[in-house]
Amino acid sequence: MFHVELSADSTQPPYEQLRMAVIEQVRAGTLTAGTKIPTVRALAADLGIAPNTVARAYRELEADGVLETRGRQGSFIASSGDPTRDIASRAAVEYVTTIRRLGLTDSDAIDFVHRALG
Repeated sequence: MFHVELSADSTQPPYEQLRMAVIEQVRAGTLTAGTKIPTVRALAADLGIAPNTVARAYRELEADGVLETRGRQGSFIASSGDPTRDIASRAAVEYVTTIRRLGLTDSDAIDFVHRALG
């Protein structure tokens, strides 16, 4: 079952709220591989937002490997499921490789992460 609620009070733009809501539902197992999601126009009408907002969220989800579009059949949760943790893991390895190439310590790396999360 696909259900999303957006908050007008959120500091995140609507497309980002939508993108994160889909990812959270995939992680929770609410949206499983192969689940068909609403069309851009249908979801935009349901949420009361512009179709371009939904289209942007869908494009970003597709670029992240969370959604796959099958032409006229529509958009579906990708068969790979939730690739976000794999992407994050690869980014972490790349970060550590860069830190070490720069001659910085592991402690420096952790300090940078803490400041970035800050």
